Amino acid sequence: MPARHDTAVPPSKEGGAAPARPPADKVPDADKRRRDRLSRRWQRDIRWSPYAFVSPFFLLFAAFGLFPLLYTAWASLHTVELTAPTDMEWAGLRNYTRIFDDEFFWNAAQNTLTIGIISTVPQLLMAMGLAHILNYKLRASNFYRVAMLAPYATSIAAASLVFVLLFGRDYGMINWALNLVGIDNVDWQNDKWPSQFAVSTIVIWRWTGYNALIYLAAMQAIPQDLYESAALDGASRWRQFIHVTLPSLRPTILFTVVVSTIGATQLFGEPLLFDPNKGASGGPEHEFQTLGLYLYEQGWVNLHLGRASAIAWAMFLILIVIGIVNYVISRRLRASS
Repeated sequence: MPARHDTAVPPSKEGGAAPARPPADKVPDADKRRRDRLSRRWQRDIRWSPYAFVSPFFLLFAAFGLFPLLYTAWASLHTVELTAPTDMEWAGLRNYTRIFDDEFFWNAAQNTLTIGIISTVPQLLMAMGLAHILNYKLRASNFYRVAMLAPYATSIAAASLVFVLLFGRDYGMINWALNLVGIDNVDWQNDKWPSQFAVSTIVIWRWTGYNALIYLAAMQAIPQDLYESAALDGASRWRQFIHVTLPSLRPTILFTVVVSTIGATQLFGEPLLFDPNKGASGGPEHEFQTLGLYLYEQGWVNLHLGRASAIAWAMFLILIVIGIVNYVISRRLRASS
């Protein structure tokens, strides 16, 4: 008879029998289940982890953006005072209809429009010129670019305080310079057009360098082949700027115009600090009171929270109209290019 070889179970370290190994045909099944479990976990991670990463933004937006927006819309339909924000009396659209008969609202809207034009047009023209100069190779170009951004990084309060001293009626440096050429002192804070011009200079000073860097970045993205072709055709620097640079910058120019218009509509800090004695009234006769100042005056000075909410939504509708105009113009520009 052939010898029989019995398979003995090797003893364990403790002296007992070692645990039996699972059958060979069951090992692949266990690995497959483990891989499937890890695959499902990986798929869930890929699917849901981006939402977890962006959830803090949405939570903050819901708390500090969406809720105030909805509450303001609800408050604009009620008569409510800031001293008792929970005591609301239904008013319907009365807060909105009163805007059409409110001469102070239309005065603030007109001031906002004029200050916006006075500040935006020179600002963007100066920014375009500065960007065109910085686009050439200059020594210490990085220093000039940082210097352009310095006014934007300066506090509004500090900048406004300096300009208040410059535009002082009796001891201001601007009037001192005007006296040298035979012009009498100008009351910059109490006359309508001088006060609006003075407020606009603060806006121009703060935002010209910021827009210049935006234009500079767009100019550096223009292919140099276009300038070389124009130079071979005999175009001067000025003609290259008119026929090459400006057409290439049309989307950027439109962007800066829209952003500057939105900023002018929301103008608040500069006119408020330009005459701190008058506060939100914008001068003794509301000479430079903007929509932002008028909203603040109604809500936090006169304590009419419902009317202030209606004014805020009126400004929001104005910004929506600006956005629609921007969309229409941008579509036409893309269609024509």
